[in-house]
Amino acid sequence: MDWDKLRIFHAAAEAGSFTHAGELLNLSQSAVSRHIGALEESLDTTLFHRHARGLILTEQGELLYRTVHDVFNKLAMAEIQLAETKERPSGPLRVTTTIGLGSLWLTSRIKEFTDHYREVEVSLLLTDSELDLSMREADIAIRLQEPQQPDLIQRPLMTVHSHVYGAAEYLEAAGTPKQPEDLDRHDLIIYGEGTPTPVPQVNWILQLGMQSGSVRKPVLRVNNIFGIYRACRSGLGLAGLPDYAVPDGTNLRRVLPDTQGPSFRAYFVYPEELRHSKRVAVFRDFLLRKVTEDTF
Repeated sequence: MDWDKLRIFHAAAEAGSFTHAGELLNLSQSAVSRHIGALEESLDTTLFHRHARGLILTEQGELLYRTVHDVFNKLAMAEIQLAETKERPSGPLRVTTTIGLGSLWLTSRIKEFTDHYREVEVSLLLTDSELDLSMREADIAIRLQEPQQPDLIQRPLMTVHSHVYGAAEYLEAAGTPKQPEDLDRHDLIIYGEGTPTPVPQVNWILQLGMQSGSVRKPVLRVNNIFGIYRACRSGLGLAGLPDYAVPDGTNLRRVLPDTQGPSFRAYFVYPEELRHSKRVAVFRDFLLRKVTEDTF
């Protein structure tokens, strides 16, 4: 099989049309179609069902696509490992973590890393859904739950603690709760239903000190911790927030200081094939240093 034709086939399968594949490869639509036709002829099989709305892989096409995709991933990994032979770390580094941890903790600290390692091209992929590291959707993950995949290397990064917080303006107007049962009389901001939760028991504030027969209706539901943090800072109500989300100097005050939500560990995770990556190593060391500097 011709590698150039396989490269064009892979691009067409990813793009879903000859036209879009041509745009990615800087080829005309007719050239892409001609290469695919020649590949199908050499294999004596049809790889795509052609439709007006685009391309659909045949069963044989799916088989070839999975194989080619795996080969290209291995080639990309080989390219990364060759780049790692340079004296200083360089090249792309895709880091994924939750919206809350990424927005409220990591992004405010990343400048030190990028200033020191100018050749490393960092991309932050912030989502409360888990990206698949084994499929190279990202190189590194900071996970707030212990990963279950056996082919990933993981190490504990930090323990995250949570407390109830409220804006100074809200507490002045509504009063400061003295015991967990007082939350029945306060406006609460919680994580929205029907969205991926970054940690178990994310809405622990709803049950904290709840008395039998009482019902708490939140004043607002938001589908990520960053949104909850911003709403809480605005004075809308009280929220259960991880301590990393509340930097010094904000208008947020910790209430019920002797009561905290569930604690959990954050993990630094990466695939086995990046075990010897210099970029991964220097980023790991950077994070460990920043964690020891912080007091959550």
